[in-house]
Amino acid sequence: MALLYTNENFPQPAVVELRRLGHDVLTTHGAGNSNASISDLEVVQFAHAQNRVVVTLNRRDFIKIHRSGLPHSGIVVCTVDADYIALAARVDGALADRDLSGELVRVSRGSSRPSSAPNAVGVVSSD
Repeated sequence: MALLYTNENFPQPAVVELRRLGHDVLTTHGAGNSNASISDLEVVQFAHAQNRVVVTLNRRDFIKIHRSGLPHSGIVVCTVDADYIALAARVDGALADRDLSGELVRVSRGSSRPSSAPNAVGVVSSD
């Protein structure tokens, strides 16, 4: 399964479900980076140094980072969904034995659109 790094805005219940699904999930809190004013750029750099895919609800800022061409181990941007089990299942489906290095994946509750960003992959949700 995948090595993941979730930032502060990603819901803990979805983290728990991703772990139950077999993913190795490191949270911002677990890494000692919560409430430390770590920039989004530093989040990506930290995750990349550990070969982890960033998983976040902060679509706008992380898509900008992807578009900047900064090397990363993958970025998964998700829409907000209070059904944390379904959110985790969609993230799990998007990861499905793929190397996401340098790629952007959009995971949404409804149908998703391909990103205009280079190396982006659109993911259709299971709803």
